[in-house]
Order: sequence, then structure tokens, then C-alpha cells
Amino acid sequence: MTPYVAEEFSPGEADVLRRYFTNLDEPVFALVNLPEVVKGALFARYSRSPKSLRRLFLDEFVGELDVSGDESIDATVGLRRAEELYDRVFFEYGDDSVAQLGGVHLACEQASNLLTKVLEWGRLMAYLEQSTRYISYDSRLGGRYRYYRDEEVLGSALGARYIADMDRLFDVYADLAEMMRRYFIERVPRGDDSDFVYLQAIKAKALDSVRGVLPAASLSNVGIYGTGQAYETLLIRMRAHPLPETRAYADLMLAELRKVVPSFLKRVDLPDRGDEVGRYHTDVQERLADLAEDWFPPGEPVQPAPMVDLTDFDPDAEVKLVAAALYPLSNRSDREIEERVRRMSIEERVAVLRAFEGDRGNRRHRPGRALERPSYRFDVLADYGAFRDLQRHRMLTLDWQRLSPDHGYVMPEDVEHAGLAGEFNGAMERSASLHEALAEPFPEQAPYAVSLAYRVRFLMHMNAREAMHVLELRTTPQGHPAYRLVCQEMHRLVAERAGHHAVAAMMRFVDHSTEPRLERLEAERRVEEKRRGHAEGPGGSSA
Repeated sequence: MTPYVAEEFSPGEADVLRRYFTNLDEPVFALVNLPEVVKGALFARYSRSPKSLRRLFLDEFVGELDVSGDESIDATVGLRRAEELYDRVFFEYGDDSVAQLGGVHLACEQASNLLTKVLEWGRLMAYLEQSTRYISYDSRLGGRYRYYRDEEVLGSALGARYIADMDRLFDVYADLAEMMRRYFIERVPRGDDSDFVYLQAIKAKALDSVRGVLPAASLSNVGIYGTGQAYETLLIRMRAHPLPETRAYADLMLAELRKVVPSFLKRVDLPDRGDEVGRYHTDVQERLADLAEDWFPPGEPVQPAPMVDLTDFDPDAEVKLVAAALYPLSNRSDREIEERVRRMSIEERVAVLRAFEGDRGNRRHRPGRALERPSYRFDVLADYGAFRDLQRHRMLTLDWQRLSPDHGYVMPEDVEHAGLAGEFNGAMERSASLHEALAEPFPEQAPYAVSLAYRVRFLMHMNAREAMHVLELRTTPQGHPAYRLVCQEMHRLVAERAGHHAVAAMMRFVDHSTEPRLERLEAERRVEEKRRGHAEGPGGSSA
């Protein structure tokens, strides 16, 4: 029995699809024989659509393409041509750089919100994940709600309860989403906006407010682009992962990728190569887990902690930043430059930093790599929904702890103001109770039961240049309130706890506004303006 729902296509649809997708019935498939811009556009649309990628291609893309020239292609049979060159250079001689030169667009569908975080771990890959603010999760897939059904759990005495509790969580989510939609319509006037813009913003606001009810078992679609080397690293890690879903999904991915770049992945499942690396990582984790349990027994009370704690920074960071800014413009050693900077007055250092920053017109104007000299280590305790969004910033160092109900949950203010706290609290209790029942017999699968409103502890260690990007992006008014609060607090701590006022001042596009709003309204207005401009000819009238 497979946990995945196979799509159905008409014979004519299947005839078109098999030219561009490596299979028509599995949740993982590669995109081939398409222009790169089409693959990118497909993935971009994918993140905001409830449709599968193949259905999206049929409904919105295939009509714009000339597919007649590809009639003889059948991508589902894999490669026919020999790859002796790659075999000799890459496999026999181990030249990993060759595997950096071939990339694949891979669609990963029906993945739980635990698995998506594993898929998105690698720094050197590109990802687009289905959004919870544009897509309502009350729709069904193959007649059932969209959550992962673990075979071991379903085959146990807890199987019936798992299905019943999950279904009830999705029922509550659907009911609350509709009630919150009506609540916002009653309280937020439309104004001069079109019905489309207004209702899209209302929908996003309603879905944002209730997404915390969804369990981590909720299914998502992820579009991935990566090189052969990046996929090899990802698959080796997945094949050794303790979550059964992750290991099974790795097999699906490996089968599809080998239809496109087989030579880059020959080492993944060799006993003395990929499997050996996987065993090493598993052994390390097991050793650490044993020691962690000795030092931090599970039953011991956890000390209270703030939402964001700045646990490490360099008190001399701004002096070193000035030195780093001057380094490439001098012929002196790093040590000599820093010594001279320390003899500068505060005004002289500030003058250097102002020149280094320049006139930033928008958040995409970012100063150079000298800003990578200071670094900050933040310990964050926020709801899993906020973590999902912040985890996408992979260039920094990010790690997280196991998801559980241990740290409580966040009650959305809007839900409370709407008088729906009772329904929300009831869903949280059901989630925690199911987790407790699963924890002993199925410790790896138990987090499936945990709703996204529950807090998870995670670590973000980043240099100041990364922080500028993250904090300015994630505090924009259209952002979700949960992660906006986290990033606003990070910015405050850089200035006040670290005392790095000059660095914090450079992050001039961090938005600290807190007034209630329809977060997506301005963004929807801009999209409508672009849509109008696209529909009009060069003279400004409809073409």
C-alpha cells in the first residue's frame, strides 16, 4: 500500500506529459526537454497553486508552447545514450567538480512538513515550496485530506485514532478559515481596491491566522533545482535519516534522477561510498543523542526563555568591520589596518561606515563582503509556521530541535479577537494528545501530530550581511506577523544588546511597524498593476 495518491490523466494528456516528465504516476519526477525559463516559471507558479506540477503544466503552460516537435520523445523511459565520458572522469577518477556542471529540476509532491525541511537543508540548491497563505488546505487529494499517512502508524493499534484525529484537525482548520474570512470581511472595508485584490488579501489573512491548526503531517509540494553533486549529498543524508518517510522518499528521488543524470549518482547507494558516509553520520548522531540524554534528561524541567535570545556576538565587531571595509583599498596587512582603525576616533570610523554603506535606495542595495565580519548567534523559540519561513534562509547556519508540544503554542490574536479561541485551543489539545500517544511507540513519527502553532526551538547564526538580507526581507509589511516579530526583535538586539548601533542603522529597511493590516494588500495591488501593464500595449491602452 502506497501513502501517495496517483494522478489520473486522459490518454491525450498522458501523450503530452510523457515528453517532459520522467513519470506520470509517482510523487517525484524530473522535468526534461523544456526551456529553462519554462521550468523556472512552472516552479514559480507551483508555489501558489493547489495543483500538481503536471496538472499545472497542462492547464496553464502547454497551450503556450510548440510541443509538436517533441512527439517522438518519451522521457519516462530514461536515458538511452551511453555516458562513458562521465563514467571515466567522474566515477573512476572522482572529479566531483564535474557533477557541479549538470543540473536537474525535480518536483517533490505529497511531502510532509517534516520531510520538506529535510529536502531544503542543502545550501547550494534552489527551492520553492507550496504556500500556506495562498492555498487552502481544506481541499482533498484522492478523496482524503492532505496529510501523510505513515504505514507503520496506520498498521498499528493507533492507526484508526491517527486518521480520526488528523481528519478532525483538518475539519477545524476548514471551519476556522471560513469563519475568519467572514470576520475580516466584516471588519476591513474594501475601499478603492478591486474585488479580486481585496478578496485575495482577505483570503491570505484568513489562512495566515489559522495555519497553526495544520499538523506537521500536512502535505506540501516542493520544486527543487540542484546540481548532481548537491543531489548526491542530499540523497546520502536522506537514506540515513531516522524518519521512514525520508528514507522511502530518497528511493523515489534516486530512481527519477538516475533517468536524467545517472553518472552523477552512482556513488549514492554503493556500500563503500554513499552508504558508508550515511552510516558515519548515523553513528555520530546516535553517540551525541546518548550523551545529550545523560546531560539533559527528558523529564527535567526546561528553563523559560525569550522568543529571541542573542547568545553570542563580538564586542569589537564594528572596529573590525571598518578594518574589513578598508582592507581591499590598501596595501597593508590585515593586522596593521586593524591597529590603525583602533586609533581612529568614533567620528572617523563612522565616516568610513557611511562611505561603505553609501546611499541605499532599497533593500536590494547591500554593502560588500566586509559586512560579513560581524556575526550574531540567535536562539529562537517561535511557532513552527514561522520556523518554516525562516528556515528557507540556508546560507546562514541554522539548526533546530525536534518538534513537540513541550514549549506550548502561539494563539493568533485575530483568532482570539474573533471569539474562536475555544475551537483553536481544542485543536491544540487534540494535537498534543495524539503526539503523546505516538511518542513512545513511534518517536520519529510523533511530530507528525504536532500543529504548526506549537513552538520549536531553533538556532540562526549569521553574519551581518546575511542578517541585513533576512531582517529587511522578513519584516516587510506583507510578511506573516509571526516571523516579522522574530526578525524585529533580532534587529533590536543587534542595536541594544550587542551595542552595534552603526550596523543596525545600516539595516535601514527593517520595518518595525506593528499596526493591524491586511498584510498582502499592498502586494496584491502591485501584482494587479503589473497585470494591467502587461495587458496594455506600448501606448498605454489595451492591445
